[in-house]
Amino acid sequence: MTETTTFTRVAAAQTGVESGSEVEAIGRMRESLRLAVAAQLGDRVSADDAAGRTPMTPPERRALAAVLVQEAADAYANGELERGGTLLSPEVEARVTAAVLDDLVGMGGLQPLLEDESIENINVNGDRVFVRYADGRRTRLAPVVPTDNDLIDLIRDLAARSGMEERRFDRGSPIVNFRLPDGARVSAVMSVTERPSVSIRRHRYSTVTLAELREMGTLDVALESFFAAAVRARRNILVAGGTAIGKTTMLRGLASAIPPEERLITIEDVAELGFGDDEQAHPDVVALQAREANIEGQGAVSLADLVWQALRMSPDRVIVGEVRGREVIPLTNAMSQGNDGSMGTIHASSSKGVFTKLAAYAVQSPERLDIHQTNILIASALHLVVFLDKPRGEPHRRVVSSIREVVNAEGSQVVSNEIWRPGSDRRAVPGAPIRTETMELLMDAGFEPDLLDNPDGWWQP
Repeated sequence: MTETTTFTRVAAAQTGVESGSEVEAIGRMRESLRLAVAAQLGDRVSADDAAGRTPMTPPERRALAAVLVQEAADAYANGELERGGTLLSPEVEARVTAAVLDDLVGMGGLQPLLEDESIENINVNGDRVFVRYADGRRTRLAPVVPTDNDLIDLIRDLAARSGMEERRFDRGSPIVNFRLPDGARVSAVMSVTERPSVSIRRHRYSTVTLAELREMGTLDVALESFFAAAVRARRNILVAGGTAIGKTTMLRGLASAIPPEERLITIEDVAELGFGDDEQAHPDVVALQAREANIEGQGAVSLADLVWQALRMSPDRVIVGEVRGREVIPLTNAMSQGNDGSMGTIHASSSKGVFTKLAAYAVQSPERLDIHQTNILIASALHLVVFLDKPRGEPHRRVVSSIREVVNAEGSQVVSNEIWRPGSDRRAVPGAPIRTETMELLMDAGFEPDLLDNPDGWWQP
């Protein structure tokens, strides 16, 4: 397929035109407007910089771009009229100007997909676009950019505007991860693949409470009471599960039970928890984000580095978005040295498998702890492991399936009790008795023990 053909397909898809003579006219108009307005925006930025003026905010930049795009569209239409060219209908012209605005100050061809709240994941492999909806459906859509180079340029531009720092995307740095303004997480690669590839994972619930998770069916009334009490009782908690199972959403729900007067330090590879966005719930939050090395290989800041730094920042709780490497040692040290109530997430295939995963990470850390030392550290630091799964017959839903209470370490094993176990449909039901010491702490924090009396759980509304 030629570059021109691909371009016209993209233009047609994004302006609602199926085929016909308008398609080429749409492509010409879009490219003309984009080049003209991009130049004017660049001139404005240069003029502001030369005059020492404060840079435009994103809303100011978008408002200016909207005016410039409309002026350029009017000028283009007048030119076409004088030349006897193709004039587009007002409806099509409006869609073209909206697409140009998205190109310049929005998300380009991704904008319509990101505006569709029913889309959960977006995967782009060159000109092949696949989306997964919240109800589990998977669909292939039209290309979002004309060429592979345009896709690279789009991701490079979005990464540069991602907020905390500019993230490079080129042959020297072929992997990039960043967060979009709406909280969606972007992961892109080039050069190491035949065609550039982009994956966008969206969190439908940027803020969520335990009560809302119960209403969504992620947990039942007993688990809601248990989790709220566990957070207030300052239990150290790891949320585990597979990819895209809702670990971050669960972590947000747990954090909703943290008293607002507490100081939180969050640590992530790509900042997406966004606890500081809600000043009523969490007014004192410092969000730390890992940093990649520069082109000279200098300046990298790892998650492990940030955990150590967090301990010097007077945190009440340290929250790690995802534990996946050598940060496990400083995190467990933090949990066992007075920062109770800390939390994180981890990829694992079962609640029991979390301990094996933690041990594997610890062995790979600079400390090189053996399995016995690692298990002692884990047992002294971690109180609860929460495992999420998909219930049988409901692939679009996520539920709490298992909870383990860490007891101690014996040799090469961490001893734990599965106090909530998977039921017949994988939804968690009461399992082993909660230890007396733990139960007293939870009851003091508001847990209602009578909720454990239903062996099938309280999942039915």
